[in-house]
Amino acid sequence: MKAKIVKIISNQYTVVDENNQRHIAIAMGKLRLGDSPVVGDNVIVEERDSKMTIKKILPRKNYMVRPLIANVDQALIVMSAKDPEFSATLVDRLIFLIVNAKIKPLICITKMDLSDESINIYIEDYRSSGYHVILIDKDNTDHDLADILKDKITVLTGQSGVGKSTLLNKLNPEFNLKTQKISKALGRGKHTTRHCELHEVCGGLVGDTPGFSSLDFSEMSVEDLRESVLDFKDYADKCRFRNCLHQNEPGCKVKEAVLNKEVSSIRYNNYLDILKLIQERKEKY
Repeated sequence: MKAKIVKIISNQYTVVDENNQRHIAIAMGKLRLGDSPVVGDNVIVEERDSKMTIKKILPRKNYMVRPLIANVDQALIVMSAKDPEFSATLVDRLIFLIVNAKIKPLICITKMDLSDESINIYIEDYRSSGYHVILIDKDNTDHDLADILKDKITVLTGQSGVGKSTLLNKLNPEFNLKTQKISKALGRGKHTTRHCELHEVCGGLVGDTPGFSSLDFSEMSVEDLRESVLDFKDYADKCRFRNCLHQNEPGCKVKEAVLNKEVSSIRYNNYLDILKLIQERKEKY
C-alpha cells in the first residue's frame, strides 16, 4: 500500500498510510544502497512477519538537500520584525534557493508587536512584488495562515529565534515543540530542532526543519539564479539578449524596470550580490 514518510530517526521510518494510520517501518537493503528514503517521500510499504517494510520510493516532484525533504509544496520563510532584526537580504537569499528547488515561497513576519514603522517598507515591497506576506504578533495568529497550510506540505525556514516552533505550537496546541528564548549574548536563537519531521497542522503537514543554516549557493549556476528571481519574470523575455543576466548588458529590460521602480531594487541588489558570488567562484575554479 501507499504511505508517506513523516519522520526519520536513525534507521526507523514513521509512515502514514492512506487510512491515516501510523506505522514504524524499515527500508529494504537495496533502497539504502540507492536513493535513501527521506521525509516527505511517498512510498510503497508491505507488512511481513508483523513488520512494515518500505519496498519502493515513488517519483519525487522535488527534492531538497538542506533541509533533507521531498515533495514540498511551499516554504514558509519565518522572520521576526525584531529580536532578531528583520533581514531582507536573508529573506531574498532564501527565496532564491526555494524557487530554485521548484517550491513556492511564502513570507511570515513574527513579533510585529515589537516593530516600528520601518518594517512596513519591506512588507509593502514584498506584497507589491507579488509575494504572500503573513503578519503575526504575540496575541494574534493570522487565520489566513491556517488556510494556506491546508492540504499542503510546508517547510518552515528562517533564522533561529524568530518563533518557528512557537508558531507551530499556536497553530496546533496538541503538541508542544521545544522552544528556547533568544540568546541575548549572541543576538540570535539557539537551534532547538534536532531532526526533520512533518507535523499535522491545520489539515496539512508542516516540517519544522533545521535547514538553510549555511545558505549554500555552491551548486547553483548563474542561469539557475537568474530563473529563481520571480520579480524578473515579466521583463526577462524582453531583454535584447536571450542569455541576459541583468547585470551590465545593454538593452536589459529588468534593469530598466528597476530604474522605473517596477521591479524591487532591494531584490535586484540582493540578486547582484549572489550573482557576483557565483561568478567569482566560477573564476576561481
